[in-house]
Amino acid sequence: MRWNRFWTLGSGMLFICTLFIQATVDPAAGDKKKKQDPPLRTIVIDAGHGGNDIGARGSYSTEKEVTLDVALKLGRMLEENMPDVKVVYTRKTDRFDDPRRKAEIANDARGDLFISIHCNSAPKTRHVTGYKTVYRKKGKRKVAVKQPIYSYSASTAQGTETYVWATSKNNAKMESLKASSVMVLDANSEEAKEVMDAADPETFIMLNTLRNAFFDQSLRLSTMVEDEFTRVGRISRGARQRNEKGIWVLQATAMPSVLVELGFISNPDEEEYLNSANGQQETAQCIFKAVKRYKEDLERFGNYRQEAAPAAQPDVPQPTMQPVIETGYRYKKGTANTPATASSTIMYRVQLLVSDKNYSAKAPIFKKLGGPLKVETVVVKRKKFIKYLWGTFRSGPEATTALKKAQKLGFKDAFVVSYKNGLRLDSQM
Repeated sequence: MRWNRFWTLGSGMLFICTLFIQATVDPAAGDKKKKQDPPLRTIVIDAGHGGNDIGARGSYSTEKEVTLDVALKLGRMLEENMPDVKVVYTRKTDRFDDPRRKAEIANDARGDLFISIHCNSAPKTRHVTGYKTVYRKKGKRKVAVKQPIYSYSASTAQGTETYVWATSKNNAKMESLKASSVMVLDANSEEAKEVMDAADPETFIMLNTLRNAFFDQSLRLSTMVEDEFTRVGRISRGARQRNEKGIWVLQATAMPSVLVELGFISNPDEEEYLNSANGQQETAQCIFKAVKRYKEDLERFGNYRQEAAPAAQPDVPQPTMQPVIETGYRYKKGTANTPATASSTIMYRVQLLVSDKNYSAKAPIFKKLGGPLKVETVVVKRKKFIKYLWGTFRSGPEATTALKKAQKLGFKDAFVVSYKNGLRLDSQM
């Protein structure tokens, strides 16, 4: 009996060792799997509004029309220049879909990125142009009263914005990941239900880590989109979270997700630009370039390109990123060959605000933060601006916690930025 157990155990160990040696000697199977599983396989493009939901209205056009035109142009650019990426549209015609249906389309497609396209709007401005005398009854007599005469003009608000979901919606995002467990785990529904046990600490940690990674990736892409708009001369209102009002479709999609506001359709000049062929082509191209940079970053800093035999890949021009040289509390753009830090790990900072005011590190607005404060000086259209960055964090979750603290202290538009070898990964400014 003992000998039978010995031979059975020995045969099993021999079989396992044989498999291990075969996998070691012939890694082609592993490489092949890596090649079939790139970091960005499916992009979902959502043209905001549609059908009876026209969205914002300009003097002669509507948001639903502009967003569909730009979405289709962006999709064609991706299809023509990224043949390895599948493009899915929430709509390709003037059709209305409930936001829940849009999230369902994205999740069913197992998207790796969700881009929702919208136009902004602002109310008309009111001006006093004069006064008129009116008589109002007061008791038994009438009293003359001056009443202002108003005129209304179109809003002059302008610029682009790119949003990610607010950190206050993190729990909702995690619920979306849990509900889309079949997609996340790439398993059948029964297996997914068994693994996705909400009471299991391992499940919670996995979902929390995945959500934080998606949040970091969304912030990175949103900054890249705004950088591209700035490069073509658009006014950028920044990459930010929607704090005062959640954007439901962003937190309902189980993937990195952003919402791009192309401009203010309520502004006659921007409405003209957004309806022109050149304007739509330019805005679509800016988003495309940002997605291309985002995809290259995923491949460069992830395992995909390293595992997929890079020597066999054609040379792809990589975006240039200038190192940031640290000088006390101030950062300046430089062309030095030596990175500001010798570490090869990614570290994070919280960008608090961008201003033309030069605050000191001990200014009252930074007093309650604690930790090091750094600044980057940038020039946009010959005007000098200063980016104020806080802290040095070693992980995405740590930076996200710091972000929440900064927002509670009044930095409502703060977001996380990442660095590798002294290079800011999400910006070339």
